[in-house]
Amino acid sequence: MKLDVQGRAAFVYTGGKTLDPGLPAVVFIHGAMHDHSVWGLQSRSLAHHGRAVLVPDLPGHGRSDGPALASVEACADWLLALLAAAGIERAALVGHSMGSLIALEAAARLGERASRLVLLGPAYPMKVSDTLLSTSLDAPLKAIDMVNAFSHAGHAAKPSAPAPGFSLHGANRALMRRLQAGYAAAGHGNLFHQDFQVCNRYAGGLEAAARVRCGSLMIVGAHDQMTPPKASAALAQALHAKVLALPAGHSLMGEVPDAVLNAIQAFISEEAR
Repeated sequence: MKLDVQGRAAFVYTGGKTLDPGLPAVVFIHGAMHDHSVWGLQSRSLAHHGRAVLVPDLPGHGRSDGPALASVEACADWLLALLAAAGIERAALVGHSMGSLIALEAAARLGERASRLVLLGPAYPMKVSDTLLSTSLDAPLKAIDMVNAFSHAGHAAKPSAPAPGFSLHGANRALMRRLQAGYAAAGHGNLFHQDFQVCNRYAGGLEAAARVRCGSLMIVGAHDQMTPPKASAALAQALHAKVLALPAGHSLMGEVPDAVLNAIQAFISEEAR
């Protein structure tokens, strides 16, 4: 569905079910150079098991109008406006990578209206190397290939596994290239560099963590090269978060989809007991 959020059209996937604001809500927030599609299994499962599910494309990503927003804080404000437009008063927030920073900042703003906070592949600070940042500016397609290689663990499913024509690396690369091309075609510029700058600039993580009022879970990839587990240790301590390490790289939702779903489902269900 599409909602008017801050004067622009925002696309929100609802897991294949009509959104019912009366149900317990969960919001999935994608990371840099991604869109709602990375949450396919997790969002559909929860939507078909009693949850109101919202999976927005962030501004400038996927089917949502651009341009992209310039900071984590601006994205958090946008997310709160989206919840208001959808008629959602209280929600669990689930974010991956850049989306984990947005979820954290939004949870701090929501206070008691955030029921649960789940951060996948988080890091704080989420600093981007000078080499990768400059490559994203000067040669974004090369940077996409670099990030795609770093984002998957060495034992991640290879092409044609688990089924013919299936490739985690290929699908992720194609998604990132499509988003980059679409953003440029709309006259907005370089989405990859924009997203990396958003991650790199965020400096309010520990202050936001101090304002979070709900239980928190971090799901980290034991083999993550983009945001290694140790990079989230200070944030985990500040949030008093549970930490679950899974045998995966940074692309957790694709590499270990069932384990991610089960962890999210179990954790957000605890809040209702």
